[in-house]
Amino acid sequence: MSWFESLVLGLVQGLTEFLPVSSSAHLRLTAAFSGWKDPGAAFTAITQIGTEAAVLIYFRKDIGRIVSAWFRSLFDKTMRHNHDAHMGWLVIVGSIPIGVLGVTLKDQIEGPFRDLRITATMLIVVGVVIGIADRLAARDETGGRHRAPKQRKTLENLGVKDGLVFGLCQACALIPGVSRSGATISGGLFMGYKREAAARYSFLLAIPAVLASGVFEVKDSVGSGDVDWGPTLFATVIAFASGYAVIAWFMKWISNKSFMPFVWYRIALGIVIIALVTAGALSPHAAESAS
Repeated sequence: MSWFESLVLGLVQGLTEFLPVSSSAHLRLTAAFSGWKDPGAAFTAITQIGTEAAVLIYFRKDIGRIVSAWFRSLFDKTMRHNHDAHMGWLVIVGSIPIGVLGVTLKDQIEGPFRDLRITATMLIVVGVVIGIADRLAARDETGGRHRAPKQRKTLENLGVKDGLVFGLCQACALIPGVSRSGATISGGLFMGYKREAAARYSFLLAIPAVLASGVFEVKDSVGSGDVDWGPTLFATVIAFASGYAVIAWFMKWISNKSFMPFVWYRIALGIVIIALVTAGALSPHAAESAS
C-alpha cells in the first residue's frame, strides 16, 4: 500500500465511520474504483481504532462518568441504581451479540461478505430501513393534523432488552454495506428512541467492539507480514482526525435534520454498483488484499 492510498483510505474511514453509509463498504469501493487492492478486513479493523479514539475524546466526560460509576457499582450496592453505572452494564450487554458473531463468522467477514453484490444489496436494503425509521421518528416528533407529537424515549428508558436489540443491530454491521451507526440508530428509532439518544448509545456501544476487534487484528498481524504497518498507522491517524470532525458535525445534524439524504445516497450508490458489476465494468470479488 502506498502512502497516497493510505491517506485516501484513512480519510474515507474517518469521514464515513459515523455516518449511516457504511465505512467498510466505502473502503472496499474506494479501492475497487481506484484499481487498488482491497485493503482487507485487518486494515479496516486497525484504522477503526483511530475513529474510536475520536469517540473516546469527544465523549470523554460521558465515558469517564460511566466507567467511574460502573466500577464503583461493583463494590457499592447503592450505586447499582445509578444511571451511569446502569449504562456501563448496558454497553457490556449490548456488546455481546457482535462479540459472539464476530468470532463465529470471522472467515465469512474476511471472505464472502466482501462481495460487492452483497455490499450493494445491503446499501439499498438498509437504506430503505433507515428511511422508514426516519419517517416514523419524524411523524412522532411533529405529530399530525389529528395527532399530537409523541414523546420518544431517552437513554434514561434504556433497559437490558433494548440494549440487546441495539447490540443485534450493531452486529449486522459485520456485513459491509450495512453501517454500524445506520443499523443501531435506525434500530433505536424503531424502538421509539430520540435520534440523539440512539446515536449517543450507538457510539458508546461501538467502543468495546471496535477496540477489541482492532487489538485482535494487531495481535494476529504482528509478524505475519499481512499488514504494511507504516501506511496503516498513518491511515489510522488520518481516520482519527477526520472522524473527530465528523462526530461533532453529525451530533448537531441529527438533532433536527432528516436522514433522507443518506438514504437516497445509499440507494443510488447501491444501484450504480449493481449496474457496474452486471455490465462487467467492476469485479464483485476483492482483489488480493493490500500489504
